[in-house]
Amino acid sequence: MDLDTITAVLRPARLDELPAWRAGDAWLAGGTWLFSEPQPALARLIDLSALGWKAAEISEAGLRLSATGTIAELDRLALPRDWIAAPLVGQCCRALLGSFKIWNRASVGGNLCTALPAGPMIALTAALDGTCLLHRPGGGERRMPVTAFVLGPQRTALAPGEILRCIDLPASALRRRTAFRRIALSPEGRSGALVIGTLDRAGAFALTVTASTPRPVQLHFDAAPTRDALRSAIAAAIPEDGWYDDVHGAPDWRRHVTGLLAEEIREELAR
Repeated sequence: MDLDTITAVLRPARLDELPAWRAGDAWLAGGTWLFSEPQPALARLIDLSALGWKAAEISEAGLRLSATGTIAELDRLALPRDWIAAPLVGQCCRALLGSFKIWNRASVGGNLCTALPAGPMIALTAALDGTCLLHRPGGGERRMPVTAFVLGPQRTALAPGEILRCIDLPASALRRRTAFRRIALSPEGRSGALVIGTLDRAGAFALTVTASTPRPVQLHFDAAPTRDALRSAIAAAIPEDGWYDDVHGAPDWRRHVTGLLAEEIREELAR
């Protein structure tokens, strides 16, 4: 879609070349959402592609995902063999239903910053204890967990002029066993519930609920819980009015299928 209110497009090559933020500005990474609907409030786009950030970096500490790296680049990553959570990357990439054109343009950071409940990069990075690195206007940085970064549908903790620089996933999280479940109202539909479980070497169990809730919800247990304990924990963490409601699923349906998927995950990881 053409954005006919845009009067300027800037392409800074370094962070210190970023212009002062003003009303009507928007960061441009992949642009797959930005150009998908009218943006009448925007007048200037600041294209981040010229910053040259590497899509991903692997180190002993873990995996750093650039905010401008694409879904296609993420899916092609070859990860260390002892990072047994690696299949989760492909599973979450494929939860972003789109053509190869979308995969080659949509960015990891854009998926987080759009903050749609069904965003699969939100699910992936939240489940693997991701930490967001934010660049502040004028210099300086701050960090926060992904679960605190996404506040609700199309709402994040970004202040005006801040940029999501990257997301860091610790190696300890990438060495966990994982279980992935997703459901939608149609085979090619947007996720109605996307649930991920992890189990570490010490037996600690975590459940991350996305898509069926407005923002990620994460539950932690010292060991794999019983069915009743898990059910009670979900009910305590997500109140009756805490389930998302849109054309991709009614709240009561989302609550029901989330419970079913969570129990499947509990059984899989408890074996």
